[in-house]
Parts: sequence; C-alpha cells; structure tokens
Amino acid sequence: MDRTHATLMALRRILRVTELHGREVARSVGLTPVQLRLLKFICDIPCANAKSLASEMRVSQATVTTLLDKLECHQLVQREISPKDRRQKMISLTAKGHTALENAPDPMQRRFSERFDQLESWEQGMLLASVERIASLLDAEDIDAAPILTTGSMIDEAYVDTLKSLRVDRG
Repeated sequence: MDRTHATLMALRRILRVTELHGREVARSVGLTPVQLRLLKFICDIPCANAKSLASEMRVSQATVTTLLDKLECHQLVQREISPKDRRQKMISLTAKGHTALENAPDPMQRRFSERFDQLESWEQGMLLASVERIASLLDAEDIDAAPILTTGSMIDEAYVDTLKSLRVDRG
C-alpha cells in the first residue's frame, strides 16, 4: 500500500470516528455533538450570553442563537433578562440540561485534547503542521472551522434540526 492510500485511509478513519461519536451522542441524549458542546460551555461560563458563547466556541453569534433556539425548544436551556442590562439575555441550563450533560458519553474531543496535551511540544507542532498541510492539499485552508470535532457545518446541523422539529410540531 502506498503512502497516499495509507494517508487517505487514516483521514477516513478520523471522519468515521467523528461520525460514529456523533451518532452515539445523538442516541444517548438526543443531541448533536455541537449542541452538547454548547451545553458544556453554558455550564462552565457564569453569566453566559450568546455573544460570550459565540466567542468561546469561535463561531458566529447567529450560529449560537440558532443552536440555543433548538436547545430552548427541548427545554435544556433558559434565557433570562440580565438584571444589570435589560438588553442582555443570560443563558443557563435547566435541570433537564444538566441531566443531559451528566448522561452524555465521554466527549471524543476531550479525550483527544487530554492525549494531545500529553505529547511533547515538538510532537504537537509536528502534528499541527501535518494536519494544516493536509488541509492545504485538500484546498481547505480558507474554510472557516470552529475547534469542534463534528462532520458537516454547525449551522447546517442546527438548521436541519430546527426544520425537523418544526415538521414534528406541525404533525
């Protein structure tokens, strides 16, 4: 087997494990990995609002708002007017949101981060350079991507979920 095929197979394994993890999360708690990650950020950030969450996740505020709409429909989060600034809406988890976080499988991204952090600095740099070079070879260097392991676009995922819930609500 030549190196091109071996590299493509390794990339395919990464895509596949990401897809399988997404299905596992969906099956266990009914959320996408992105939605689960947003719940975790909401849990970790006191006085969270859409702007702070978007900044933390490195996505647009519109993306976060779409995701929050979906989570709010499922009663996993609540938005309350800030007592300090009535223009701001503070976002917090509901009891159902905390339960979803507790019941979710171990996030693949956390495992990766913990293992990556254990590598020597030179090895981290080498892997980063290699992955960035692969992205360049695939003409993907200009694609905006959040540091979240998931397949597809996060906004498309949120949009599709919203459309599905609207269809279910209408019967």
